This record gives sequence, structure tokens and C-alpha cells, in this order.
Amino acid sequence: MGTFKAWVVEKNEAGQSLAFKDFDDADLMDGDVTVRVTHSTLNYKDGLALTGTSPVVRRFPMIPGIDFSGIVETSDHPEYKPGDAVVLTGWGVGETHLGAYAQRARVKGDWLVPLPQGLTPEQAMAVGTAGYTAMLCCMALEAHGVTPEHGPVIVTGASGGVGSVAVALLARAGWHVVASTGRDGESDYLKGLGAAEILDRAELSKPGKPLGKERWAAGVDAVGSTTLANVLAMTKADGAVAACGLAQGMDLPTSVAPFILRGVSLLGINSVTTPQPKRREAWARLARDLDLGKLAAMTSRVPLEEVGRLGAEILAGKVRGRIVVEVDRAGGPR
Repeated sequence: MGTFKAWVVEKNEAGQSLAFKDFDDADLMDGDVTVRVTHSTLNYKDGLALTGTSPVVRRFPMIPGIDFSGIVETSDHPEYKPGDAVVLTGWGVGETHLGAYAQRARVKGDWLVPLPQGLTPEQAMAVGTAGYTAMLCCMALEAHGVTPEHGPVIVTGASGGVGSVAVALLARAGWHVVASTGRDGESDYLKGLGAAEILDRAELSKPGKPLGKERWAAGVDAVGSTTLANVLAMTKADGAVAACGLAQGMDLPTSVAPFILRGVSLLGINSVTTPQPKRREAWARLARDLDLGKLAAMTSRVPLEEVGRLGAEILAGKVRGRIVVEVDRAGGPR
């Protein structure tokens, strides 16, 4: 079929390298659906893959990028035909299977979701893995039975991708949202998304007590480590915290106190291998429940050619909200 443009991570004795170059169709991996990628996005995990900061990439060469929207070109899968609009998040794409920062992808049809009615391909990637994960967090809190009537909800890393969408979703659902951020000047942005209070992340990022004053009934945490430990310590009795990230670290320096003295629940969120029924429910909920005006307000756009410089920026906390990668702005496949 020819070649197409892609970001490619390679590894040699000197370490990991990243280049924007032509990639041959013949080198795509096995899959029963080939997709012309139109849009992708930037997530924290993408930053790790692009920079080699963490061993996210486990096969070389690798096209990074963990999610995309696009149009089916060829299909041997019974659910998809050429011309169908589809979305992919997770399943090891961009880690063990060639990923989204390219004009073409070949994947298993079982990994795909039809583009949700009510969302454009660009909006689907403005949501992306980060927004999809935020919805899974909200669904987990709902399933646990914690509601806005029980008290406030805290969102950590609120200016980031997961946090921004979580703030918007929770505010629209009637929650009093406490948005935790360490970025100066983000108050107006977060309040525009629906946050009722802004909390300096310094109040949560340093070691605290096993139990603190009860301040919120629920939480969405994208930070991990000491921040998550402090969120748990300040969660009200019978509350719950959905944990989905590790921006501060993978450790969790907490104790059993919040769990056995207050009945707090820690809800783990896995967005990578979510079963199809829950995956499709989350996307349908996003199309229905997310204020698309607020989604637009948190979204910026870059062409595919600029992805390489953004990895270090998202790891340094310099990326606000969501970034849509406009893959179809690049020169077409040959």
C-alpha cells in the first residue's frame, strides 16, 4: 500500500531515540482492521513513551500514541466495514502494539469502539484516554453509592487531562468540586469548568497524618503517592476515592486507618483492558453527560509533526487540559 508518516521510537546501545519519518505499511503488526487515523491526543503515558522516562514502550521499533479516532480502510472483522468511524483507547497500543502517532494503524477489531453518536472524531480525541478514564472514575463512584448529597468531591491534578474532564463531569452531575492544582493562575480555568473551590496541591503533596479532618465524601485521584494517601486520610466515613494515576509516584504511603476506622473505599480504575460493555457505556455517557462547550474550552490542537516536543512538557506539568493531535493535517499516505 505504500508508506505513511509516523513518529517512531527506536532503541540502540545509546538508548531510546525518537524520529518523525516514513513508515512502511508492510511493517504494520497483525490485526483485522486497518484504520486511517485522523486524530489522536496526548496523555501522561504518551509523555513517558515519547521521552523514555519510564519503560512504557516494550517493543522496538514502536509507534507511540495510546489512542486514536479514524476511518476504517479495510476490515475482516464482522462489526466494521470501510468508511466506519471508530475510536480506540488502551489495549497496549503505543506500548506493545504499533500505535496512534501515525497516519495509519492496524489493530484488532475487538479493541475498537464505534464513534459515539453525538461526538465528532476530534471531540472523541479531546476526550481521549484521559477523559474516558475520568468517566470510568465517575461511574465507579456512582456504583459505590456515593452521591453529591454526601458532601464535596476532590479532584487532584485538576488542571491535567483526567482532572479537567473529571471536574466538568462531576460539576455537571451536581457535585461541589474541590479542584487541587499546583499551577499558578489556573483558578479561572478550573472554575470555568465547574470547580467550586481551588486547593493548592501543596496541602496534599507532603506527608500527613494517618487520619485527618473529614473534608470530602469522594475523590478522583490522578496523582498517586503521598497525595492519594492524604486524600484518603481526609475522606469522610463510608466515602470512596477512585484512583487512576501516578503523576507523583507509584507508591502509596498510607495506613489501614481510613479503611478500618472510617470505612473508606479505594476504587482502582483500569482503563486499558476495560471490557467492551463497560467501555461502550462510558463512551455513551461521555457523549451524553459531558458539556461539549467545556470540552472545547479545555482543548488545544497541534499537527502530528509537533508531537515530539510535547512529551517532556506533559511530564513537567506544563500541559493544561486536553491536546488534540490533528493527524490528517500531515501530508497524506503514499
